[in-house]
Amino acid sequence: MATKAPAAEGEAAPKKGKKMLIIILAVVILLVVAGGGAAFFLMKKKGGEEEGGEAAPAKAHVDLKSPPTFLPLENMVINLADPGGNRFAQVGITLQVDNVKTGDAVKAFMPSIRNGILLLLSQRTTEELLQVQGKEQLANDIIAEVSRQLGYEGKKPSPIQAVLFSSFIVQ
Repeated sequence: MATKAPAAEGEAAPKKGKKMLIIILAVVILLVVAGGGAAFFLMKKKGGEEEGGEAAPAKAHVDLKSPPTFLPLENMVINLADPGGNRFAQVGITLQVDNVKTGDAVKAFMPSIRNGILLLLSQRTTEELLQVQGKEQLANDIIAEVSRQLGYEGKKPSPIQAVLFSSFIVQ
């Protein structure tokens, strides 16, 4: 009987080794498949962000090495285009430009820029200016007007990064 016991142990050892090898191979294959799937989804997500970045609302890219320049304009009081002409707005605007050189150019053209902004504001109604979408559209129109005044009409990206409203009173 003593001779049969070692043989039984010898036969069990190779079966355990084969099971362990199969388990290890299955785990390795599972990890490779999971890693490939994760890489695929991450690459797909990154590509989607690049494509979606063009369709997303324009948001200024801020380079922390050269911070933007802010140019506050004097507050403007404007009669609005409401029927009866008895409504007005007081608006404080700050322009965010990409660098000091652009800021100097804006200052050089300030009288014509203020005139263009005043004309844009005077075409708006109280209802338009009280809505967020109306303010956003006004900001986009001001960027386009200032860019036009500086000779950047239709060029991308505009050196005018944003229009910030420091005060907005409609009466």
